[in-house]
Amino acid sequence: MRYLHTMLRVRDLDLALDFFVGKLGLFEKRRKVNEAGRFTLVFLGTNAEGDTAEIELTHNWDQAEPYATGRFFGHLAFRVEDIYATCERLEREGVPVLRPPRDGHMAFVKSPDGHAIELLQAGPALAPREPWSSRPNQGSW
Repeated sequence: MRYLHTMLRVRDLDLALDFFVGKLGLFEKRRKVNEAGRFTLVFLGTNAEGDTAEIELTHNWDQAEPYATGRFFGHLAFRVEDIYATCERLEREGVPVLRPPRDGHMAFVKSPDGHAIELLQAGPALAPREPWSSRPNQGSW
């Protein structure tokens, strides 16, 4: 058995792509537009060698209201080379860091649709440093 993808429903495809591609740095692998079903599927990946897992963004064209967010979903997790640099870049791009990397190892952000995204430091945790080590959590993730 091999893991294929996680599907996330998104209300605004352009806003979701700005977050996942423009800010997180994923790549669009393929897209399927279904006129009869009135939906678009966009598959995203990391382009890292050997990483075949994908995120499938499902955009139902007629969805006007935000999707209900359930805790059953949990989160998506990505390993990053420098958790501090990643969080600084995301904040510069307008993405709030909800759980700061106080421990030099883990942080959380959310997509525009409210999907929790965990960021994990590759290798050992970095030494704690400001402004992260004293920053409190925001909201929920």
